[in-house]
Amino acid sequence: MRITDIRLGMISVPLRVPFKTALRSVSSVEDVIVEIHTDTGAVGYGEAPPTGVITGDTTGAIIGAVNDHVKKTLIGRDVDDFEDLMIALQNCIVKNTSAKAAVDMALWDLYGQLYKIPVYKMMGGARKSITTDITISVNDPDEMVRDAMNAIERGYDCLKVKVGKEPEKDIARLSAIRQAVPASTLIRIDANQGWTPKEAVRILNGMQERGLDIEFVEQPVKAHDFDGLKYVTERSYVPVLADESVFSPEDALKIMQMGAADLINIKLMKCGGLYNALKIASAAEVYGVECMIGCMLEAKISVNAAVHLACAKQIITKIDLDGPVLCKEDPILGGAVFNEQLITVSDEPGLGIKGIEEGKIRYL
Repeated sequence: MRITDIRLGMISVPLRVPFKTALRSVSSVEDVIVEIHTDTGAVGYGEAPPTGVITGDTTGAIIGAVNDHVKKTLIGRDVDDFEDLMIALQNCIVKNTSAKAAVDMALWDLYGQLYKIPVYKMMGGARKSITTDITISVNDPDEMVRDAMNAIERGYDCLKVKVGKEPEKDIARLSAIRQAVPASTLIRIDANQGWTPKEAVRILNGMQERGLDIEFVEQPVKAHDFDGLKYVTERSYVPVLADESVFSPEDALKIMQMGAADLINIKLMKCGGLYNALKIASAAEVYGVECMIGCMLEAKISVNAAVHLACAKQIITKIDLDGPVLCKEDPILGGAVFNEQLITVSDEPGLGIKGIEEGKIRYL
């Protein structure tokens, strides 16, 4: 199975409600689609969201990385030379992790199709289904309560609440939500780097002292501040999950060695795809550190790849793959089935993606 072409396109998928964090506000998913074509007619699919404030990857950068670097590296090569392809992909350009992730998942898709096996079984095959949380955007307390209750009515029992935009209001936001939802509801929070270390400890311990029962906090301090992350982890009543701090297996390893976080978040767009995500999961197994699998604001192709990883590895115990259910529509054919909080992986070869609805992709 030889690679003959790599095609790029754009999809635009509106969100049910605007997605608001401490870093940005978004009303639709605007992602780059990667199609890797082969001489057998098989096509591998990948996807990359431009998330400049987190990864530095803009739409133009993703397109340029693939057209100017990836194509010349991969076209003409055999999919069966899989390890060599993965190493070549990671080395053909520095950083540009979202572009690499999109190409990486398309190659895994083709490799699974070549050997007629779903990717999650190639990686370990731990389970067939997983349960995700759903994100509650940062807004005024009343609006956040409405969004939380809507999620509960849709069957969710785990909420990821965005905080960190206005630190002094975060306790009020969480108090309002905790009072409104059933007592059994899990609440995890994501500060998106919004606090200083001392501020984080004060706010988090204040939340727990008020009985808000927070499961864990995601990235309370700046991404580069590993010492600050460790400061919070050692002093907070709330367990700490490292997210934006983890852009590579090396980052994850350093955080685990330092004891700078209780949990590690794996995101394909930050680490460059499934190949590197597996390395993070393996390191976490060695250190006994549980992982969450997360996503950016993405449509189903890339989230589907993360589902395969989550279904493959037992060390991944927390699931934050709500991108497709935040969208008003799903133009992607095939792949995992997203039934609100329950996600069931496909047993089709590769990643199981069959294509994109006619008229929903604009080829570049």
